Amino acid sequence: MTEEIVFDCLHAEIINYCLDDKENDFSTLEYIGFTTGYRLIERLTRDVTRFKDELETIKFICTDFWTLIYKKQVDNLRTNNQGMYVVQDKAFRFLTRISPGSKQLQHAPKFVAFTCGLVRGALSNLGITSTVTAEVQSIPACRFHIEVNRN
Repeated sequence: MTEEIVFDCLHAEIINYCLDDKENDFSTLEYIGFTTGYRLIERLTRDVTRFKDELETIKFICTDFWTLIYKKQVDNLRTNNQGMYVVQDKAFRFLTRISPGSKQLQHAPKFVAFTCGLVRGALSNLGITSTVTAEVQSIPACRFHIEVNRN
């Protein structure tokens, strides 16, 4: 319980630090998430056998990796089997403490940018180059779109 509070407070301070002068520039926040995810997945997969394919890797992110960070698995994972995955979390941890409403909805991107980087960094370390974006239509639900770059 204590580590969850520390993590939430640390996340809030990272947001404040990164967005102090630049209101809508989430690149630093996303980069911090990327480097964190890159390092975390290295430790988490140290004793795990290699994943057989891309889908198995994404499933690992949605179960073990997500559980390590957010203490729950994602609610839904969908794919078009062409490199596009949609991960849905109906009670995303960093949005659960925000009051629902259209005014608060405009602040949602700053609370999901770190996680976009976290997922992108983890996938990068596992050999999958991707673009991760987030969509928040109603608080606290969030969808993460993972597009695998196959070039």
